[in-house]
Amino acid sequence: MKLNKLHWLSALTAFALISGFIVHLIASADDVPANPTYQMSNLPDIDNNQVNSQQVTAVAMKLAELQSQVLRLNALGDRLAEDASIPDNEFNFEQLPYSGGPITQSHDTESKSLAELLVDIASLEESLVHEEKQLKMLESVTLGHHIENTRYLSGRPIKKGWLSSYYGLRKDPFNGKPAMHKGVDFAGSENADIIATASGVVSWAGERYGYGQLIEINHGDSLKTRYGHNKAIKVSVGDVVTKGQVIAKMGSTGRSTGPHVHYEILRNDRQIDPKKYVYRKAKN
Repeated sequence: MKLNKLHWLSALTAFALISGFIVHLIASADDVPANPTYQMSNLPDIDNNQVNSQQVTAVAMKLAELQSQVLRLNALGDRLAEDASIPDNEFNFEQLPYSGGPITQSHDTESKSLAELLVDIASLEESLVHEEKQLKMLESVTLGHHIENTRYLSGRPIKKGWLSSYYGLRKDPFNGKPAMHKGVDFAGSENADIIATASGVVSWAGERYGYGQLIEINHGDSLKTRYGHNKAIKVSVGDVVTKGQVIAKMGSTGRSTGPHVHYEILRNDRQIDPKKYVYRKAKN
């Protein structure tokens, strides 16, 4: 699969522009909360004449979430651009595109209401979705060049240990109430090796609510895997990993009762039962 180089540069440049816009908005906020998981659907109806601190905080949280998303995508895009042999002097993710023009006086930003700002944020989210699709085209090129023969998803995400909890409805280990378990758990010893079950590109490597230290790998063909509760992470966003590669050390971070790895498989960004993939044999 081949993409026109100008198409690559267009997609990557758009990401840098979006990133710069978000950084500018974040820098103008008085306080950016540490937790970016707030959902805008929780925001109450807004009266332009009664803007309270809670609503302002909600906007700052959403901006922090978007900034975090763009930084991860930039890291992935930087690695993919390198693998696609795009010269450094033609594009650099660490720098914003050059700009200029005559100075004009404008007070539009200062006079915008909170409701108008939320509309701008929604538009920015739509742009991110579109540009993410463009980046995935680059990702597919990388997958095709590096890992076509080893991205067949199969086996367990551990070298030693046992399957301790299945996918589906179960009793929550913390509150005892019925809860949906959207993966399978493999228990073992602390610091045991966690391995990739197929080759792919790392799309997340770090803290995530509930998962503790989480790794997410994109394998192409709309399939992703997640490895949660790690004690230590051995890969970074944008890394191309191979099947069987050690990507983390087993731990009990996040919402966990002891050393294990919470293993998920997602198809089209929705969790599915990993059982058939865990038990199927690898291709020769």
